[in-house]
Amino acid sequence: MILVTGGLGFIGSHVALSLMASGHEVIIVDNQTNSNFQMLERLEKISGMYIPYVKVDLRNTPALTKVFEQYTIDAVVHTASFKSLDESKIKPLEYYNNNVNCTISLLRAMQRVGVRTLVNLSSLTVYGTSSLKLTEDTPIDYAFNNPYVRSMQMNEQIIHDHFQADLEWQIANLRVSNVNGAFENNILGEQVPILPKNVLPMILQAANQQRDHVEVHTYADANLKDGSGERSYLHIIDLCHAIIRTLYWLKTQNSVLTHFNVAHTDTYSVRELIKIAEEVTGRTIQTIDIPYEGGLAQLGADLKKVKDVLQWQPQLDIHRLVEDQWRYYLTSFNDSFNISQA
Repeated sequence: MILVTGGLGFIGSHVALSLMASGHEVIIVDNQTNSNFQMLERLEKISGMYIPYVKVDLRNTPALTKVFEQYTIDAVVHTASFKSLDESKIKPLEYYNNNVNCTISLLRAMQRVGVRTLVNLSSLTVYGTSSLKLTEDTPIDYAFNNPYVRSMQMNEQIIHDHFQADLEWQIANLRVSNVNGAFENNILGEQVPILPKNVLPMILQAANQQRDHVEVHTYADANLKDGSGERSYLHIIDLCHAIIRTLYWLKTQNSVLTHFNVAHTDTYSVRELIKIAEEVTGRTIQTIDIPYEGGLAQLGADLKKVKDVLQWQPQLDIHRLVEDQWRYYLTSFNDSFNISQA
């Protein structure tokens, strides 16, 4: 059985469903800070299976330990964290408290019960470096001034120090790029809040006339093709496949702590992403340029290690990503509208 933390969130719910589709039993823990119980009902309806779920705050180590004691858990996929660079500057204490303390508590609970296989979802931002060719050997810039990035750096350092004290673990940090998309046939996708924290949901809101425009961050960086930030956008299905490959690989290891960059090889600027969204939706999207300082203008990765070790590479392109997310977005929006009108 595999425990998925944050399993009712966007990434966690897709991971849980993918694991079940691959024949794994799962248990979900989530405190519903960024999710709700309806997601569990949806997962059970889609899978046709009962899914064990415990509402627990990961920072409550005794309660989390009881979950491990109650169920026969073999591995953990840790997806529970706050993930916005901009929001973290406004709420630094919340980001440090949630992201770092959740990881510490999870490691303590796992250690107490002897579960030592962990897939930790980290981020390409952990390098603190603007680049489209980040490798696992790229030095981490611990001076980069952003609470979210620093919380990811702290998590990886804590995991490293813990591993050095107990070499019986099998751990992989997946340093993931921007994750979007949805499962095909509208079976599952991201529940977009009124004020989303990521750029693609904002773009789709503008396409659906739920917002007047999209703010495009511009950087004073001569390396940029059009002045807007450039990113690797990874389809959620590709991420789920990478996680499953990682779990299978970890089973073959006796003692390991490693890192994998998990991203798409193609990168796009925000302006290019907007143009693709206009093509997919058939709508015109208005934009306003906002000069931005202190961010990561470029974020992309070299995938040689993950290809060589896990034999994984992304299969779905940016057009499929936007199409799937737009289709699910319209379905969920129309469902919400119909409910409000009833």
